[in-house]
Amino acid sequence: MQLQPLAYLDQEFLDSEEARPIRILAEYLEPLRRFKAQNIQDTVVFFGSARIHSREHAEAALERLTRRAAARLGLADEHLARRKKAVEWSRYYEEARELAHLLTAWSLALASPHHRFVVTSGGGPGIMEAANRGAKEAGGKTIGLNIKLPYEQGANPYITDGLHFEFHYFFMRKFWFAYLAKALVIFPGGFGTLDEMFELLTLMQTEKLAKQIQIILYGKEYWDPILNLEPLVDWGAIEAADLALLQRADTPQQAFQLLQAHLTEHHLAPATPQERETPGIAKTRS
Repeated sequence: MQLQPLAYLDQEFLDSEEARPIRILAEYLEPLRRFKAQNIQDTVVFFGSARIHSREHAEAALERLTRRAAARLGLADEHLARRKKAVEWSRYYEEARELAHLLTAWSLALASPHHRFVVTSGGGPGIMEAANRGAKEAGGKTIGLNIKLPYEQGANPYITDGLHFEFHYFFMRKFWFAYLAKALVIFPGGFGTLDEMFELLTLMQTEKLAKQIQIILYGKEYWDPILNLEPLVDWGAIEAADLALLQRADTPQQAFQLLQAHLTEHHLAPATPQERETPGIAKTRS
């Protein structure tokens, strides 16, 4: 008779539909264990497009295409225009990198037994890479919450060892974005960036978050024509005060000043005795 494995060692069972709750629970407990081991207290999350490249990468790609065009290799004008736009867009990669560096250098100077305000991204390329890169260059820990997709999005090389996570379930990945976050910085992006931002914005509006989270919309040139939310107030869909849930910044220094003020006021004050008794990854005020 064939020996039957224990249920929790049976890979066929673990991959089955019936075991889905176990897989979901694993995507909660396994990151929780690692965050505790790495002494992570809280995070600042950077969202933005995976399609934004570093200035060096964008300029090199434009130069290659320009040489092809000069050699009359049948390069369409639209390809050159797209590469020129990529160089313009690379501004946001470099500014995300700088902001992550500023934030991490400041957090490392805080007197805390835990790692505070750790820069976190979706773990992939583009703005995600820029944020992880800036934090690493400042000498701090940095987190990547990646998601397994049909067309794999590889993790960028700047994530701290032990803090690269791979998720199957989008909602569990979003949970970990929100659970530790004390602030979000939203760089230019597409549907995915908007999805992540509006989900957390809705939680804030409906008071489903027990902590003070700041949302900074970065890049007025990009976001102002895309996100004109005043008509929502005019139609009565939201309150005028809801617009204040979003702050705006257009330089790394401006965004850092907003972050520093918010984090200092709401998350660096001493915790009350009741808050110190509240269990969590690391006891915080919120």
